Amino acid sequence: MTTKYTKDHEWIRVEGEVGTVGITPHAAEQLGDVVFVELPDVGASLKKGDEAAVVESVKAASEVYAPVSGEVVEVNSAIADNPGTVNEAADGAGWFIKLKLSDAGELDGLMDDGAYKEFAANEG
Repeated sequence: MTTKYTKDHEWIRVEGEVGTVGITPHAAEQLGDVVFVELPDVGASLKKGDEAAVVESVKAASEVYAPVSGEVVEVNSAIADNPGTVNEAADGAGWFIKLKLSDAGELDGLMDDGAYKEFAANEG
């Protein structure tokens, strides 16, 4: 299982040809208390960089972008009912969508854990 990261603070954890997508704890901390999550429909086709979901917190609204291209095969309806899960477990139970990858090669352009930690530490 591989986890990769984007410069927009999304993560994707890939098992086989399906990637689970969420936002990093760093992003959740920056947002503050998440109060609303809007998820795409299962079956939606996303291109890398497309808006995949919307997160609203007490501070701001923010988009969650697709780190790779693929088809939405599952959404985490639990976070729609309990958005605080995004803050409590951003890199676990607070995941947003599962994507069936259409081009696994796109993962090569993303950061590994070490590169992401360095990126997040140096940002702002």
